[in-house]
Amino acid sequence: MTTKKPSPALKADTVLAHAGRNPREFHGFVNPPVVHASTVLFPDIETMASGNQPYVYGRRGTPTTAALEHAITELEGAAGTKLANSGLNAIALACLSCVKSGDHMLIADTAYGPTRHFADTVLPNCGVHVEYYDPALGGDIKSLFRDNTSAVFTEAPGSLTFEMQDIPAISAAARTIDATVLMDNTWASPLYCKPIDLGVDLSIQAGTKYIVGHSDVMLGTIAASEKAWPALNALHGAMGVHVAPDDVYLALRGLRTLSVRLERHMKNTLEVTDWLQSRPEVAAIRYPALQSDPGHAIWKRDFSGACGLFAFDFKDGTTEEQSAAFFNALELFGLGYSWGGFESLALPVKLKGLRTAAPAAPDQKIARLHIGLEDPEDLIADLSQAFEKAF
Repeated sequence: MTTKKPSPALKADTVLAHAGRNPREFHGFVNPPVVHASTVLFPDIETMASGNQPYVYGRRGTPTTAALEHAITELEGAAGTKLANSGLNAIALACLSCVKSGDHMLIADTAYGPTRHFADTVLPNCGVHVEYYDPALGGDIKSLFRDNTSAVFTEAPGSLTFEMQDIPAISAAARTIDATVLMDNTWASPLYCKPIDLGVDLSIQAGTKYIVGHSDVMLGTIAASEKAWPALNALHGAMGVHVAPDDVYLALRGLRTLSVRLERHMKNTLEVTDWLQSRPEVAAIRYPALQSDPGHAIWKRDFSGACGLFAFDFKDGTTEEQSAAFFNALELFGLGYSWGGFESLALPVKLKGLRTAAPAAPDQKIARLHIGLEDPEDLIADLSQAFEKAF
């Protein structure tokens, strides 16, 4: 599949509407077709021997997968994009594409829990030594570099606790030793942060969240810089990764409304966090878009918006029973993992045993909320009644 490449002058909203599709190739239909395929036929033995046609086997891509890859590539400003079966699968593939046995890899101490599990269980079996670092280090991360440091994994803001990282400073430091920089950018999406512009080599999305946007598909994306693209492309093919065409189609459909959905998620979240700041049950709010957040200056410099995910600390002295009562009393907020869909969610945060390099209060009672697309007044009323029942 070929796609019309949007002009560099086009704004992100226009790219979202046009990237990854070319109606002229498909009889004028607006959306690319959903291609279910394994075998691809060749016109003659010479073409088969050369592999000189756009598609050679379903596992290696179809017009459906190419459409989403092209769209993400345009949005990320990348050299190329590969799809994965989930956000975690994307993280694993990205990591494995840039490390080998004997290498040393630095990972932010605030990384997504399953990322840590992968790093603690799979990477050591591959001969990779993993070290966690304080996300506040910024450019000082160079003090942790070794002769065999090959990759630095970042995540901004951090999972559960929402610490910001100085990605440009970390990227600049990594370039001095030719280390690959990875970033889990799921929170902001490529609409509100473009990691490759900040010096990152592999920009990772759990497309399950905001790209899909409807809580019905598992998907991951990895966008690569010119430096990182050859290794990622080779590993992806060698691992036999392929995402089902119906899931890809749903991700493409979700991508078209990413901008309007994120705008509403942010608007609703700012209304809810503004209300939460006045509640006596709340000690602090962890949301970089707020001026009171310690990472606000970095967020304002490197990001153009925020999503619906944040956390707040219950006041000192809150008991486990009060915390549980709060969550159990919620009616509009579902209790569940993941986020990024149209619905609001709540989750108690457990930090005990999660951090090894950066200080964390293991007994602090924290609530993580995802603010969906409901009316914020209704969400505030739900939170209010839950506070009243729990406290």
